[in-house]
Amino acid sequence: MLEEVERWLTRRSWSAADRPSASAQAAAHGARGTGVSVVLPALNEAETVGDIVATIRRELMGKVPLVDELVVIDSGSTDATAEVARRAGARVVHRDSILPRLPAVPGKGEVLWRSLLVTGGDILCFIDADLKDFSADFVSGIVGPLLDDPEVQFVKAMYDRPLGEVAGQGGRVTELVARPLLNLHWPLLAGFVQPLGGEYAVRRSLLERLPFPVGYGVELGLLVDALHTVGLDALAQVDVGVRVHRHQDGQALGRMAAAIYRTAQVRLSRGHLVRPSLTQFERGTGGFVPRTHPVDTQERPPMLEIEEYVARRAA
Repeated sequence: MLEEVERWLTRRSWSAADRPSASAQAAAHGARGTGVSVVLPALNEAETVGDIVATIRRELMGKVPLVDELVVIDSGSTDATAEVARRAGARVVHRDSILPRLPAVPGKGEVLWRSLLVTGGDILCFIDADLKDFSADFVSGIVGPLLDDPEVQFVKAMYDRPLGEVAGQGGRVTELVARPLLNLHWPLLAGFVQPLGGEYAVRRSLLERLPFPVGYGVELGLLVDALHTVGLDALAQVDVGVRVHRHQDGQALGRMAAAIYRTAQVRLSRGHLVRPSLTQFERGTGGFVPRTHPVDTQERPPMLEIEEYVARRAA
């Protein structure tokens, strides 16, 4: 590990248990007049989204006024996700109603990018909607450093990720794809425990300057681009304990890995790549059947290049 990264780990890595309480953070938030928006991208998460929304409303909007806005962006759920989230107290916005002149494409990054148009906070906190046993520390832990230190721009949550009953084995794509890529090509990011984690808080002033990969590569893309835009010392991470969520099967993980690798390729060699695909195999009645899937290649431009967003900010 680079000496610069070792120094960064001592300066920019914290535990939520050692940080100021949510009440103290709320006081800092009020004194500085910094708006905090929490965004949950959701697709068929009716089983978990309600508990997450209820916890945030109770702990961080009711008991302490830390969160100003709680928005669930529904990206086309066929279950009761929108109804459950609305009943629990979130404002629910359908992905397709945001920037309708530009047809939406499937993907988590697409939803996160569009969320900038329907939120008002100076700080955006993204939380995946499939978390189980959710704790308010996932929000207060990563928002806190942005309220405490104006030099911090981007904060990732770090945590243990069990796979079933096995501790530490849940981040399979992280360990097999993302971590090797970062260590080999962006060694300054080697200190991030969960580079692909979906829980992070970022200043709007940074997010609106970054392109967004539309699919699974969004977390890696944002992290790499943030490093190049504001430098390592503006990035941080906070330990929030354990993350329990729904796990993907091996085929889905393969597609995720391909999208993440593609996102890295784009940043290493922009403009010289063919449109890639990934062929996987499933056993059928007559043997193995190939299934070919396109790999996410599209990226949305920095939001500051979107006319509607610039007009909204000016107003």
